[in-house]
Amino acid sequence: MKWFKSLTVAAMAIALVTSTVSVVGAASSLKGKIVINGSSALLPLTLQAANEFKKANPKVKISASAAGSITGPQSVRKGIADIGAVDWDASQDVPGFKKFEGQVAHKVAVIPFAAVVNKNVKVDNLTTKQLQDIFSGKVTNWKDVGGSDADIIVVNRAFGSGTRVNFQMKALQGTDFISKGNNYKEVKSSGDMKTAVETTPNAIGYMDLVYVTSNMKALQINGIAPTEANVINGTYKVWGFGYYMTKGQPDEVTKAFIEYIQSAKFQNGSLKKLKFIPISAIK
Repeated sequence: MKWFKSLTVAAMAIALVTSTVSVVGAASSLKGKIVINGSSALLPLTLQAANEFKKANPKVKISASAAGSITGPQSVRKGIADIGAVDWDASQDVPGFKKFEGQVAHKVAVIPFAAVVNKNVKVDNLTTKQLQDIFSGKVTNWKDVGGSDADIIVVNRAFGSGTRVNFQMKALQGTDFISKGNNYKEVKSSGDMKTAVETTPNAIGYMDLVYVTSNMKALQINGIAPTEANVINGTYKVWGFGYYMTKGQPDEVTKAFIEYIQSAKFQNGSLKKLKFIPISAIK
């Protein structure tokens, strides 16, 4: 009986190992190349997911770049990218941009956006009206919104940025931005915005939470902090879904990558660590 039990245990172990090898083999048999372009807000998520996916699928090559949301669906339309990362559903019309015909939107993340200031700014909270006045150029000194007597330096994203679209629609409620002046700067990416706000005294800008550092401060808006909990409970309104756009339905390898990002493992793991919010959290 003892030898029979030992044999049974051994057989089960062999079966488990065989099954595991089979699963790994099936995953690693996937091969191909994926080119991703678009949103700089989504770039940290894309790079993290690509690293994890390539470890499980070493025959898959993934290259990712970010030049602003609008370049994502544009690159897909031109056939130079398989995935266009964008901070709005580019298969639908949005203010300032027509829909991209024939493209399919795949929801991959919830992105909280925040108004941010250089760490020297003595303001912690702004109302919607104050934000509108600052970003439109009506208010130009921090003392007029409860801060020190200092000129406000407005840092804006260039046209075509999905972060800009979301911030203008949801934080500024559609109010136009100032577009020139001695105290105005315009940057091309989320990384550039981070650098500008960190290194420019009295600066104000906006970005998604993954880029916020200790050298800046994310402001409350109307007394509500830009946190995951406040996005989920509906009190903080400045957020949007992040999408991967494809030309029609994706091919096998691209589909597998998108499904990995949408999986519970990634959504509740690496995605949350990067300060994005799982798409399942928003009902």
